[in-house]
Amino acid sequence: MNNQSPITNHQLPITNPSASLKASLQSPETLIGLVSHYSPSGQERGAVEWLVARMKSLGYDDAFIDEAGNAVGVMGTGAKQVVLLGHIDTVPGEIKVEQVGDLLYGRGSVDAKGPLASFVDSVAQVGARDGWQFVVIGAVEEERDSEGARFAATQYKPDFAIIGEPNQWDRISLGYKGSAWAHVTVRRGQVHTASGEETAAEAAVETWLKIKAHADSFNADRQKIFDKILPTLRGMESDSNDFEQWAKLKIGVRLPVEVSTEDWYAKLKELISDSHIQGDCHLERVGFPVPAWKCEKNSQLVRAFLSGIRSQGGEPRFVYKTGTADLNIVAPVWKCPAVVYGPGDSSLDHTPNEHVHLEDYKKAVAALAAALDKLTAPPA
Repeated sequence: MNNQSPITNHQLPITNPSASLKASLQSPETLIGLVSHYSPSGQERGAVEWLVARMKSLGYDDAFIDEAGNAVGVMGTGAKQVVLLGHIDTVPGEIKVEQVGDLLYGRGSVDAKGPLASFVDSVAQVGARDGWQFVVIGAVEEERDSEGARFAATQYKPDFAIIGEPNQWDRISLGYKGSAWAHVTVRRGQVHTASGEETAAEAAVETWLKIKAHADSFNADRQKIFDKILPTLRGMESDSNDFEQWAKLKIGVRLPVEVSTEDWYAKLKELISDSHIQGDCHLERVGFPVPAWKCEKNSQLVRAFLSGIRSQGGEPRFVYKTGTADLNIVAPVWKCPAVVYGPGDSSLDHTPNEHVHLEDYKKAVAALAAALDKLTAPPA
């Protein structure tokens, strides 16, 4: 490939912020440095330490590692608070960090170090504002069980929340679907293969078809993907011994706002408890269920973002995502106006070709800074 500029072990010195801040914010140093520290879930410490040092070098009033292992930077001491929560972990799979023209390749450049780095740079650009406090969090474990966000949810009570995920610099996400996981196991006594009786594997297939039929019925009059139940069969296994045969279904689902995770589990239990498999089918909840969340559209925060995006020549758009994010974890607790924002093409999430346009990153930083400026401006 042409114009390749390898970037390895990128280290940024901690210098006098007053001398280096302006120059630093004119280049994607925060993004490059953060992406250069490979940090799959469970191995975030090096990236966290680097980001804390970076925030100190950019003039944050405080920067530290919290009890959950999150990187936290604080700007200002006012009573009103804006929390900007991104995640610093990535999925596994290290990608060579290199710049090719306007593109920066590397694991996390899109999901979600690009959004997190844009938070860091935007807050540094805005600086402390009278009556306000900005808290930037690089949360750990988002790609697993969101332990960093679960901890942060208990530590802050912000007036506004901004969650970092890639949705393009000129788009604002206002909702993410919920998710829930379950294992359904069907057991049968062993019978002769010539008996014609239904096997455990056959009963499991019938159970899945009932679940799928329920979702199809629910979705029939709903046009938007965000409003539908989306079940997936993630795996199936079966076996037997001298006396018993069994089959297990591994089922995931993406849920709309109107279906809670408890509603879903109750429906699953109902679907598997029909007469012909009564007593032979077991439902097991797996992991942490996550409720769907839809943000308020007509809020001061959304209006600030619309203004910020337009200030950079963009035409802002709203999106609702079929995945889940740390928004689903903190929003039900904080109950404040929230949005999800960040540069990057989410179709590149988790792919071996993950990369971000540096020009889009710079526009995101400028748009977010303008939004924060408008949000925290004193009344006219």
